[in-house]
Amino acid sequence: AVLPNPQDLGENYDGETSIGCRIRGKKDGKEHTYYVYNNCKHQEAYNETGMQGVSYTTGVPAMIGAMMFLKGIWKKPGVWNVEEFDPDPFMEQLNKQGLPWHEVFDGDLEID
Repeated sequence: AVLPNPQDLGENYDGETSIGCRIRGKKDGKEHTYYVYNNCKHQEAYNETGMQGVSYTTGVPAMIGAMMFLKGIWKKPGVWNVEEFDPDPFMEQLNKQGLPWHEVFDGDLEID
């Protein structure tokens, strides 16, 4: 194999993942910014699962999406993208399943 087994990487990882959406636009004629994000510490993910934070932040959302379908929370006739379903139950589960998210309204989102 060319790539190492991801399970062998986790023990020595340090730092955090940072996943977020940075949004800027107008609402009611006024300029606004919005940032929603999650940070996940590699060592905490490893201590819980034996995997690093990248694997954790990939697997947990996939599991939640599957759960939304299996429990019938996301259910519509036809073919849909997951982005077309109500995000609130998904976001609630992120908090419950170890990936808490945070919001910043009208904060300074400029990147130097």
